[in-house]
Amino acid sequence: MVKIILASKSKVRKQILDDNNIFTEVQNSNLDEDIVKESLIKEKASPELISKNLAELKANKVSQKNQGFLVLGADSVIDLEGELISKPINRKQALEILKKLNGKKHNLISSVCISQNGAMIWNYTDKATLTMKQFSLDELKSYLSKITDEALYAYNVYQIEGEGRKLFLNIEGDEDTVMGLPIKKIKQYLSNYE
Repeated sequence: MVKIILASKSKVRKQILDDNNIFTEVQNSNLDEDIVKESLIKEKASPELISKNLAELKANKVSQKNQGFLVLGADSVIDLEGELISKPINRKQALEILKKLNGKKHNLISSVCISQNGAMIWNYTDKATLTMKQFSLDELKSYLSKITDEALYAYNVYQIEGEGRKLFLNIEGDEDTVMGLPIKKIKQYLSNYE
């Protein structure tokens, strides 16, 4: 299998690649995602387009410094009835996000991009639909109290491979997409390099 560079500090994405025998080196893109998101929101970009753009920008940025290598960038966003929900920056914000999602259906969009020599050569976006159960405020607070800061800030409020599974009534779509990396499609593409 070809070696790729992962333009992300996500431990879950790295683990998924490792579990699938894809040898990766990690280099964080250090992209200021908030500035990019604000600019795209002003242009009325859809959550899907924002996710795609962020994945591509991360991959291209790291790819420019690593000529010849394949670089994988990824991004996931929550789309609640057209509203983009970003990762929380503190526990108070995390609670507000959970209150918004409470009892509702939302889409989790994950985009991946592979770049080489500073330009995108492949990309893929997938969507999963999650229906959250209805919880009381105390139940939401109790859920948040059980989650570490690292899990909270890295997984868009819920960690589907951990405590977060209990929040949902239904998950439609690929669980790899929910975890932020549609690995089957990535493996399919990388098989061209074997």
